[in-house]
Amino acid sequence: MKTFDRITRDPAMLGGQPTVRGMRLTVRRVVEAVALYPNRDDLFAEYPELEPEDVRQALEFAAQNLDDRVIVLELA
Repeated sequence: MKTFDRITRDPAMLGGQPTVRGMRLTVRRVVEAVALYPNRDDLFAEYPELEPEDVRQALEFAAQNLDDRVIVLELA
């Protein structure tokens, strides 16, 4: 099993959601920010506290914790 040294959980903070380095920045928010700012320079300008390894581990953590259930999407 992969060790995520930058992903932390504290039951007393943000309901125990996984966060980056104990900051009040959840893994979910980092994944959302990556989608919102596909240009990494823009992402790091908006979130200067993030480091490239934080983003990499947040994405990997999220991917490893997704269910394998099928989600039916409606056609556009």
